[in-house]
Amino acid sequence: MAKSLTAPRYTSIDLLRGIVMVIMALDHVRDFFHADAFLFSPTDLSATNVPLFFTRWITHYCAPVFVFLAGTSAWMIHQRKSTKETSMFLLKRGLWLIAVEFFIVSFGWMFNPSYPMFGLQVIWAIGMSMVVLAALVHLPLRWITIIGAVLVFGHNALDGLTFDGTWWWSMLHTRGSVEFSGHRIIFAYPLIPWIGAMALGYGFGQFYAKGYTLEVRRRLLTRLGLAAIMLFFILRLTNEYGDPTPWAEQRTDAFSLLSFLNVQKYPPSLQYLLMTLGPAILFLAWAEKLKGWFASALIVIGRVPFFYYVLHIYLIHVLAMIASQLTGFGWQSMVTDEPVWREEALKGYGFSLPMVYLVWVGVVLALYLPCVWFNKLKSNNRQWWWLSYL
Repeated sequence: MAKSLTAPRYTSIDLLRGIVMVIMALDHVRDFFHADAFLFSPTDLSATNVPLFFTRWITHYCAPVFVFLAGTSAWMIHQRKSTKETSMFLLKRGLWLIAVEFFIVSFGWMFNPSYPMFGLQVIWAIGMSMVVLAALVHLPLRWITIIGAVLVFGHNALDGLTFDGTWWWSMLHTRGSVEFSGHRIIFAYPLIPWIGAMALGYGFGQFYAKGYTLEVRRRLLTRLGLAAIMLFFILRLTNEYGDPTPWAEQRTDAFSLLSFLNVQKYPPSLQYLLMTLGPAILFLAWAEKLKGWFASALIVIGRVPFFYYVLHIYLIHVLAMIASQLTGFGWQSMVTDEPVWREEALKGYGFSLPMVYLVWVGVVLALYLPCVWFNKLKSNNRQWWWLSYL
């Protein structure tokens, strides 16, 4: 009986994680292949169009869900390990992820062995959040949840604070960069709200305890998801708190809607987190019985998210090198000193949005069989402790 209650919970979480990993690849393919990516931001309402805006907007769900579910996974680990073992695992995995962000992911984005820039993004945020969570797990679950809520709901109150020239404030809240030994370090994912999201995800894990039946959990998650969505609409309509960029009426109703949805990701505002995590929790409420070949394929990807993440960056970048060579820009143009979309030399390179979607589908299909292989490797070799870090 216990086994039947446990399996669908993990399956639904893996399914959601797989969905966001697939969607994430769309945004990164757009970065390397869309002609307009080198000209303007897809959320710039003065330059974008509706299909392009939503191509970027849908990928907003990826990072919050990834971080939130990492916290939930940490709670599940704590159910089978002691507090000390869980804390040490989170600390070591967190430090490992930080190293991966610096040296493996950063190289994957630029293919530049001199490392002129380190872009600290979602893997960095997860790693640092795990380091913090390694300390927090020694507290009662209630306090971990409260701390997470304070960070998520309260960090926008810090928006008016500035500490010019201080790298630590860029790292914690404002987003910025620092020069260090000839390298530029960009804090793309300021930590305070992400630490809060992971702590809330850890507290969220309690809904998957044995004492919760599927029906009770579905009811609670439905209420929680709807409450988050409702609060997003209230805060967004009032323009009073929770995002530094208020929405405003635009030249058309469609663009007014885009303005309403155009909330801040860097750092993730309260409204951004409500807009993304609310529907994600609602999905989890109703996803435990989803079956079929398509869901099964997504679950496989969701069980090896780190492997998929690293592999997809390298695959997309290699394909972009081939595309730039074939279109006359030369493969060397994809060895960059900056994020690829900031390279002036690549203006004029790129393809249409339908072509971006075609490449995206090809990337996901190409990654599926390696994910199947790695998932089987992990499942059949649980005695290899180092696999838990991948």
